[in-house]
Amino acid sequence: MHQQKRQPELVEGNLSVFVFPTELIFYADDQSTHKQVLTLYNPYEFALKFKVLCTTPNKYVVVDAAGAVKPQCCVDIVIRHRDVRSCHYGVIDKFRLQVSEQSQRKALGRKEVVATLLPSAKEQQKEEEEKRIKEHLTESLFFEQSFQLGLITMAILRT
Repeated sequence: MHQQKRQPELVEGNLSVFVFPTELIFYADDQSTHKQVLTLYNPYEFALKFKVLCTTPNKYVVVDAAGAVKPQCCVDIVIRHRDVRSCHYGVIDKFRLQVSEQSQRKALGRKEVVATLLPSAKEQQKEEEEKRIKEHLTESLFFEQSFQLGLITMAILRT
């Protein structure tokens, strides 16, 4: 019996989409973060076309929001935050990258990337440092309690 090799059937919405980073954080007080880059990778043997959609397109500029990616290549997609106001702090926006085969119209895969505007990088770093200190104190307390419990257990066993 002769088996014929054929390309697997690509089901709509089933293709894995590889994009990095998966989260964008913009800081109001750091203008260098107002422009960020998403990299879309195509590890496949066929060309892909892509489209970038956004839940709040009035807040962002997406340079080259649609295009193509050659097989085993990648493209950079520049995203600029253009509405840096305090009323947007902490709001989570979403970008959706849809990909399809170059010759097809149906979307074969999609990936969502979240974007958040925060007031200050310094404030964020301070919060992360406080969180690390709390975790360290919790671990130390747990270790100390475990050690004391061990000593008590040893004392009980000796009697």
